[in-house]
Amino acid sequence: MKIKNIQTNIEKIPLRTPFATALRRVENVEFVRVKLTCNNGATAYGEAPATKAITGEDLESIISSIESIKEKLLGLPLLEALESLHVKAMGSSAKAALDMAIVALMVEQKGETLLQYFGAKDFSCVKTDVTISLNDADTMLQDAQTAYNNGFDILKVKLGSDINHAVDVTKAIAKKLPHSQLLIDANQAWNLETSLYYIEAVKGLHVSLIEQPVIADDLESLKIISHSTEIPILADEAVFTLEDVKKVYENGCADMINIKLMKCGGLSRAKEILEFAREKNIGCMLGSMLEGPVSICAAYALCFAYRDVIKYVDLDSPLLYKEVPDFVGGFAINRNQIKPINPANIEASKIPTLA
Repeated sequence: MKIKNIQTNIEKIPLRTPFATALRRVENVEFVRVKLTCNNGATAYGEAPATKAITGEDLESIISSIESIKEKLLGLPLLEALESLHVKAMGSSAKAALDMAIVALMVEQKGETLLQYFGAKDFSCVKTDVTISLNDADTMLQDAQTAYNNGFDILKVKLGSDINHAVDVTKAIAKKLPHSQLLIDANQAWNLETSLYYIEAVKGLHVSLIEQPVIADDLESLKIISHSTEIPILADEAVFTLEDVKKVYENGCADMINIKLMKCGGLSRAKEILEFAREKNIGCMLGSMLEGPVSICAAYALCFAYRDVIKYVDLDSPLLYKEVPDFVGGFAINRNQIKPINPANIEASKIPTLA
């Protein structure tokens, strides 16, 4: 199989309510969908959302990046195309979209499913968290209560630079929902001083982790914070590539890492990081941006293959869509539970081929 054609188009999915973090506020999931067609007629899709605040890419730059490498990939066998893609200097999200489409074609060529390709054996349900967007304290408590009442007991709480607001929200949700798991995500909004203040203020509460409290390149502060609390500290924006992960791990800067296809450059690179995490016994979150169904489906497959190192799943985008689907690709969604519909069926569990 050789790549014959590469096409892109922009898609948009409305959200049920606005999604707000310390970095951005959006009302729709907007993404580029790329379609790869091979000389034998086989097709596969990849996606990349606009995440300028995180990866530096908007929709236009993603399309531009894909167009810049398009001619170099046409006519190449799949493995050669994948290798050529990853020596190209380009945005990580654009690279991820092409990577997942190429990997999907490689899987089809081998006559396997994504689950088989990654070595999944345990197909029992995995649970995703659900995001509580940054808002005033009363609204966030109400949103958390509603989510919990609807069966979502793992809450990813987005907090901002107002540290007193952060403490108040955490205390309120912890008190109101003592049986929930609270994953606190500051999205780089704090500094060393405010991070330590927050840690002291929430001592004794059931906080399961704190994600990226300080700016991505302040690894020294991240390390001090990690060594100042028993609450696990999760590195997110600080780790894009395998080299980033090794640096954080070798310097003891964080307890866990957040792997996202859009940061690392796709399925093949996420697999490399997960293999390293498995070797070094590093706990991981498999995360996502606000993404479309193709890229979320791709990430779901990794959840089942690497459930020994993926301690938290943050793949709730479909739950935030205005029209919440019952399934994504070959995966059924029941509240916060995800399960393959038919793990042995190639058509049901490959990345969905959407028009």
